[in-house]
Amino acid sequence: MPVIGPEKLIGLQRNAEEIRNICILAHVDHGKTSLTDGLIATNGIISPKLAGKIRYLDSRPDEQLRGITMESSAISLYFSMTRRSELDTSPSQKEYLINLIDSPGHIDFSSEVSTASRLCDGALVLVDAVEGVCSQTVTVLRQTWIEHMKPLLVINKMDRLITELKMSPSEAYSHLTKLLEQINAVIGSFFQGERMEEDLQWRERVEERVAAAAAKEQEKSERRSARTANVPISEDSASIATTGTASDFEEKDDEDLYFAPEKHNVIFSSATDGWAFTVRQFAHLWEKKLGVNRSVLEKVLWGDYYLEPKTKKVLGSKHLKGRAIKPMFVQLVLENIWAIYEATTGGNKGKGDPAMVEKITKSLSLTIPPHVLRSRDPRAILTTLFAAWLPLSTAVLVSVIEHLPAPPAAQASRLPALIEASPGAKHVEQTVRDAMTGFGASRSDPIVAYVSKMVAVPASELPQNKRTGGSTMTGEEARDLARKKRAEIEKARAAAEGGMTDGLNGLTEALGEGNLENSQEQGESETVPQEDPEHLIGFARLYSGVLSVGDSVYVLPPKFSPASPHSKPEPQKVIVTGLYLMMGRSLEALESVPPGVVFGIAGLEGYILKSGTLCSQLEGSVNLAGMSMGAPPIVRVALEPVNPGDLDKMISGMRLLEQSDPCAQYETLDSGEHVILTAGELHLERCLKDLRERFARCEIQAGEPIVPYREGIVSAAEMAPPKDKGLPRGTVVSTTTSKQISIRLQVQPLPAAVVDFLEKNVAIVRQIYSKQKAEAEGRISYDEPTDGGIEQDDAAEPDTNTGGLLSLIDFKENLKTAFAEDKAMSNMWLNAIETIAAFGPRRVGPNILFDNTKTGTCQKFLRETSESEKHHPSTDTAGQEIKDALTAQDFSDKITYAFQLATGQGPLCHEPVQGIAVFLEEVTVADSSDEESTSREQLGRLTGEVIKTVRDSIRQGFLDWSPRILLAMYSCEIQASTEVLGRVYGVITRRRGRIVSESLKEGTPFFTILSVLPVAESFGFSDEIRKRTSGAASPQLVFQGFEMLDEDPFWVPFTEDELEDLGELADRENVAKRYMDRVRARKGLQVKGRRGRDAEKQKTLKR
Repeated sequence: MPVIGPEKLIGLQRNAEEIRNICILAHVDHGKTSLTDGLIATNGIISPKLAGKIRYLDSRPDEQLRGITMESSAISLYFSMTRRSELDTSPSQKEYLINLIDSPGHIDFSSEVSTASRLCDGALVLVDAVEGVCSQTVTVLRQTWIEHMKPLLVINKMDRLITELKMSPSEAYSHLTKLLEQINAVIGSFFQGERMEEDLQWRERVEERVAAAAAKEQEKSERRSARTANVPISEDSASIATTGTASDFEEKDDEDLYFAPEKHNVIFSSATDGWAFTVRQFAHLWEKKLGVNRSVLEKVLWGDYYLEPKTKKVLGSKHLKGRAIKPMFVQLVLENIWAIYEATTGGNKGKGDPAMVEKITKSLSLTIPPHVLRSRDPRAILTTLFAAWLPLSTAVLVSVIEHLPAPPAAQASRLPALIEASPGAKHVEQTVRDAMTGFGASRSDPIVAYVSKMVAVPASELPQNKRTGGSTMTGEEARDLARKKRAEIEKARAAAEGGMTDGLNGLTEALGEGNLENSQEQGESETVPQEDPEHLIGFARLYSGVLSVGDSVYVLPPKFSPASPHSKPEPQKVIVTGLYLMMGRSLEALESVPPGVVFGIAGLEGYILKSGTLCSQLEGSVNLAGMSMGAPPIVRVALEPVNPGDLDKMISGMRLLEQSDPCAQYETLDSGEHVILTAGELHLERCLKDLRERFARCEIQAGEPIVPYREGIVSAAEMAPPKDKGLPRGTVVSTTTSKQISIRLQVQPLPAAVVDFLEKNVAIVRQIYSKQKAEAEGRISYDEPTDGGIEQDDAAEPDTNTGGLLSLIDFKENLKTAFAEDKAMSNMWLNAIETIAAFGPRRVGPNILFDNTKTGTCQKFLRETSESEKHHPSTDTAGQEIKDALTAQDFSDKITYAFQLATGQGPLCHEPVQGIAVFLEEVTVADSSDEESTSREQLGRLTGEVIKTVRDSIRQGFLDWSPRILLAMYSCEIQASTEVLGRVYGVITRRRGRIVSESLKEGTPFFTILSVLPVAESFGFSDEIRKRTSGAASPQLVFQGFEMLDEDPFWVPFTEDELEDLGELADRENVAKRYMDRVRARKGLQVKGRRGRDAEKQKTLKR
C-alpha cells in the first residue's frame, strides 16, 4: 500500500464536498478498533496483515493490555474511487478525505461517545452478529438520533456464525433477519416518542389559539350594547382558531429511518478476517450471470424473494407453491461465503480443501500468490482470498462516501435544530445562523467552532518538537520506537499481573509501578518525565469561517447565553497558537483550517474546562456546548500523595486531568480531602494511572471509594412508639436556648410519586428559585448597585436550559396530581401545594417544607408573579419592622436555611435526605426580658439559636419514624453461556445483587441477564465475574438511581419470637447498620459499637 503523506490530506481539506466526518460507535468488544485497522491499512499506515491485530488507534499501553478502547481517537484517511457525476458521462477518478473518530464502547467511557458524535455528520454503528443489540448499542443509537447524525449499520463478526455457532446459511439468514428487526425496533421507539411529544405540543398550541380566540370574542361582546350582549361565539371562534392550526401537524414518513440492505445502509462484515460486502456488490457480481437488471437485483437480494432454478426468474413468497427454494440472499450470497470458509479452514470438517480453493479462485477470476497457497496457515489463505474478492475497506468507504452526507449538506440539515436547542437561541444573530447552515467558507464569515474535549499531549509529540525534515522515520528510529512501546506494554502487563490479588488499591499501585520515572535505567535514549510536560489540545470542529494561527477568538463557556453576552464571568478572548491535523498517535501542523474539518487547536489551556464554543464575535454568538454526557460520575475517591511535599504537584495534576477527561471531576471537601469523581471502577483506574505517570508525576495513594447514600423514612408496621406520646408521630415542640422562641413542627414521609416527580423536574424548581431571586435583587438593587453584575449571572444561569421545561402553572398541576395518588393520606395533601415554602436540600431536592402557621411565617415558594410583593416585612418603608418588636416573619429565612441544613445532612450518617415533608405548625416569639437591646441586636443573637433548634427538631422528628438507608444502584447487564450461568448467579447473589430478568437470545447459546447491584458492592465485581467464568462473561454497569434498603439500622429484637430466635444481641447481621457505621466511621462521626461483655468467654473463643 502506498503511504499517503500529510500534504495530500491537507490539500483535500479545501474541497468540502469530498470530505466525510464519521465516527464508529458500538458496544464494547463489537469490533470497532479492528474495523478501523482495516480502513487505516488502505493508507499504508499499517500493514494489511496486521489489520485487526495491532489496534493502531489504541495508543495507550493499558488499552493494548486490556484490549478495549478508553479514549476516542481521530485520524484522517485518503480514499479514491471512480464515479460518474451523471449517468451518461464517463467515470472519473475522485479523491476523498475521511475524518474518522474511533470511540470507546465501555459504559465507563460513554462521555467520549458524546464528545465524538457532536463533531461528526455520520456514524458507523457496529453490532455483533452473535451478541446482537446490547445496552450500549441502544445508547449509541440514541446518540445518533439526538445529534441528527445519519447512521450506517455494520453487522460485524459474521465469521462467528460459521466458526462458533456452526450455523447453516439458511439459519444465519433467519438470525440476521431477526437481528435487523431488533435494531429497527429501537429506532422505531425513538421515532414514536418524538412524534408523541410533537403531537402533545401541537394540541397545546391548538388549545391556546382556541382559548385566545374565545377570549377575544368575549371581550368584543362585552363592549357591545346590552341589546347585543348575548351573541353566541364559542363554536365559530373555535372553528376560526383551529383552521389555521389543524394543517400545522404533518405526519412524517419514517421509512427512511430504518436499516434495510436494499437501501444500501447495511454492511455485512468480519473485521478480523478482513472482508465486508453490501447487497449492491453482489448485485454487480450476479448481474451478467443471471441476466437480471442490476437495480432489480439490489431490491430482491434481501427479503422473501426466491430464484427459480430453471427459468432464472425471481419469485415472491406467494408463488412458491410449496416448493423448498432458498431465499436469494442465502443462495447467491451466504452460500458463497460459507463455501470459502469450508474450502480454506475446513468448517465443520476441520481441514481445508485445496482443490475447492482453486476452483473458487478460477470462478471469481482471482489471483493468489503461490507462497500463500503453500502456506500451512489456513487463515492466511482465507484472508488473502477475501482481500482480493471482498475487501473490507472498499465496502465500508464506498458506502460512507455514497450514503453519508458531506459537511455542507449535513450542516444545512443538522444545525438548525442544534441552534434552536442552544441557550438563548432567539438572540443568535442571523448572520451567524446563515454562515453555519450555509457553510460560510470565506474569511469574512464569522468563525464558529465547537471544542468537544481537551486532549493531553506530551510536549515531545507536538510537531514543532519533532524532526523538521518532514521525512518518514528511518529504520533505526522505527526500531527504537518499537522497543520503547514494547517496554511500556511489558511493564504495564507485569504490573497488572503482580497486583491482581491486592484489590482496588493494589491494582492501582501496580499500574503505577510502570511509571515513566523508572525508565532511566533503560538507557540514555529514554526521556526523563519531568522534561516532557503535558499540553492540552482542543478537539474541535469548525462550522463556518476560516481559522488561522494567530487569530483572536472568544471562548464561550458552557453556561454562556447570547441573551446576556456580557454577564459574569464574561467570555475571554484568546489567540490561537497552533492548529493540527489529527493522525491518531501523531499530529501534523496546519496554518489554517477551512469549515467542515475536524482538527486540533492549541492556545485554549486554562480557558476551557471540558467543552466550549469558539466564536469571532460576542454579541449574537451561539453556544453549542449543551451536550449530554451520559451517566454522571458516581464513584468518588480521596487521594493524597505518598510524599506530603508533592501535594502541589498532585493538585495541579488533578486539575489537568479534569480538563483532559470529559467525565472526571475534581472536588475539595470541607474536611480538606482532595476527591476525584469518576464514572466507574475502570475509569478510576485509568485516571489514577494518568495522574501518576503523566499529570502529577508523583506517587499517589487512593483511599477507599466514597459511595453516595441517601436517608429516608417509612411508616413501618413494627415501629417504636412515638417519643412524645401526647403528640402525633413525628411532631416536635422545641424552644431555643434563650426561651424566647418556641417552634412546633411535624415530619412526615412524602408520597413516592411526589419524590419521583421532584427528582425528574429539578431544572424547573431551580428556574423558579432563580426568578424569585432575580425579583428580590431587582428590589434591592438601588441600595446595592455594585452587586448587580455578579447576581445577574446567577439569575441568568437557568435561562441556558429552559427549553422544554414546564411552566409554573403546569408544574403545580402535575405536582397536585402526584399528591392525589396518595389515597391513604389524601386529606393531608389537599391544599399542601399552596403552603410550600421551600424545597431541599440545595433548594431543589426531593424534600418539602410546608408553612402551616396561621400568620404565614414563610413566603410561598410556588407563588405567582403578582403575589411576589405581598410578603416582604423586612423591606417595608422607613424600616418600621426593625424598630418594632420581633415577629415570626423575621425568622423565615433562618427557618428555611435550617431546613436546607437538616435535609443536606441527615441524622443517620450525614448523607442527603430524600422523601420527607416538614410541616411548620407554629412559631411563637415571646417578649424579651432584655429591654435595653434593640430588635436588630436580638435578631442577630437569635439567628444561630433558631437555625440550630429547627435543624435538631427536624432530625428528631425524622428519627420518630422508621429510618431507612437508600443505596446507589447499578443496572448490570451480562451475556453468558449456559455453562457459566450458575457462576454468574453466585457472584451476583454474594454481592447482594438482585436478578431482574433472564432471557435466551434466540438462535444462540447465550443468555442476557439483567440485574441490579449496589454500587458499594460493585468494586472488584467485573474482575470476579471474569475470573469465575474464565473470561466468558463481562458485565456492563450503568448507574440507575437510589433504591431503599428495607431494613431499619436501629432495629433490635423486642417481640418474644424475635428474642427467642435471635437473642438479646440480635445475632443476625443488620446490613443497614453496617452501611451506616461504615459511612460514619469514614466521616469521623461516633459509631456505637458492641462493647466487650463476658471477658472470660471472649478469652476462650479461639478454642
